[in-house]
Amino acid sequence: MTDRPGDHPTGAEQSSSPESPGSPYLPDELAEQDGVGVPDPFLRLWTPHRMAYIAGENKPTSTEAGSGCPFCRIPTLSDADGLITARADAAYAVLNLYPYNPGHLMVVPYRHVADYTELTPAEVGDVARLTQQAMEAVRIVSSAHGFNIGMNQGVIAGAGIAAHLHQHVVPRWGGDTNFMPVIGQTKVLPQLLSDTRALLAKSWPTD
Repeated sequence: MTDRPGDHPTGAEQSSSPESPGSPYLPDELAEQDGVGVPDPFLRLWTPHRMAYIAGENKPTSTEAGSGCPFCRIPTLSDADGLITARADAAYAVLNLYPYNPGHLMVVPYRHVADYTELTPAEVGDVARLTQQAMEAVRIVSSAHGFNIGMNQGVIAGAGIAAHLHQHVVPRWGGDTNFMPVIGQTKVLPQLLSDTRALLAKSWPTD
């Protein structure tokens, strides 16, 4: 979302002290933190959860199947804990833990297989059907204008977890690539993943 005139408080609306709780300059938990420096008019987006992604904390160290592979482990969890939005016989749909956009889903076969050509006809069918359903659910929940759909095959092609195939379903809206990701390398996600999962699961179409 881009800023518009009037989006930020001015004049009397900014009468509270920058050092006081409720300051428009600092989050309450930082308002009285020692050493925060001189207050300024900039708002900060604190995203410490992304350090796990930056540091590669959740990236498997082995290419083998099992609990060390996130995509093998996720189906053993409850839907809510695993952020799963739907399950089919041979594949499942799950929210991306580090989404590009709100509602960024992945469709994953249960079987630990790396290459698309190794999927069985049943797996191909479930991956395709879940992809269609993901698009329908996201359109219902957030009126996506379009989608990027695809899979990165191999590390050289950009796959973060190359050993277990997964297809991305990324919703897109007009203007969603603004100055934040282009200049600041930051995506602004306005909704908790647990809330997104609940909305999509509720709106998921049935066969």
